[in-house]
Amino acid sequence: MHSSPLAPTTPHPSSETAVSRRHAALQLMAIPAAMASGSVLANDAGGAAGAAAPSRFTTVQGRPLHYQDRGRGPVVLLGHSYLWDSSMWAPQIKALSRHYRVIAPDLWGHGRSGPLPAETQDLKGLASQMLELLDALHVRECAVVGLSVGGMWGAELALKAPDRVRSLVMMDTYLGAEPDATRQRYFGLLDAIEAGGQITQPLVDAIVPIFFRPGTDPSSPRPAAFGRSLAAMEPDRLRQSVVPLGRLIFGRADAMDRLAALRPDRTLLMCGDEDIPRPPHEMNAMAEVIGCDAVVIPQAGHISNLDNPEFVTHQLLQWLDRTMR
Repeated sequence: MHSSPLAPTTPHPSSETAVSRRHAALQLMAIPAAMASGSVLANDAGGAAGAAAPSRFTTVQGRPLHYQDRGRGPVVLLGHSYLWDSSMWAPQIKALSRHYRVIAPDLWGHGRSGPLPAETQDLKGLASQMLELLDALHVRECAVVGLSVGGMWGAELALKAPDRVRSLVMMDTYLGAEPDATRQRYFGLLDAIEAGGQITQPLVDAIVPIFFRPGTDPSSPRPAAFGRSLAAMEPDRLRQSVVPLGRLIFGRADAMDRLAALRPDRTLLMCGDEDIPRPPHEMNAMAEVIGCDAVVIPQAGHISNLDNPEFVTHQLLQWLDRTMR
């Protein structure tokens, strides 16, 4: 693992000079947001920045996939966390779209996207679906910035199509197998959600703290909004998409050895210093395998881009300027 090249006092190792390429965007007609029920934080955390991003749909494997599309220039594809949606990227969409074309899809069963395609078996399947999205938009290459499961499928996308992913950032992500204790805990929560067809208040109380820094008041605005979004999820959405995706994520195979195939000079890892489910030592283990740089995000839990948005956005802008221009 190398020290971060993004700290002001740390020089970056020699890197190749990249010529910026711009691609013609396929303009798809916006579809009315009738599917908006179930959007995780569109109003509470997304704010004006999230609402300002054009909202569009395309069809992938027969299902409607919703995505935000804003800005012009080299493409940055954002992948959000499980149980959230693309609106969690609102601060970064606002800043990055001044320099880049930012595409932020909603994961299946999250936000406004349709149900999980039945043939989706693993993280590689999610990566293939995101590749189909890029094809539909005529995007030849892009940077991928993924948090949690977004980083998991982002890594699989970079491994599957290295000529399409020029730059990869994995945030609060781990590609090793889920530790036994947490896998059993998460599978127990998923079993209870599937059986009841809802995320009851006791389940909300168990899930919400996982995503926030220790000691966070669950009644404060962002945790409370997240809890309301969980409780509002409909039975079909939970059983058709959210629960199967959870089992896919937490039952994933160990992919640590394969990470060595990623380009270290084009891969960056970031993690909140107080991330409960994906602590920094997991990030460091992946950085050792890849040989890439790693950045600890101060005063941040699992949704680190919202806990410390200024720090994260600054790091991303520096990284993208180095690797995408």
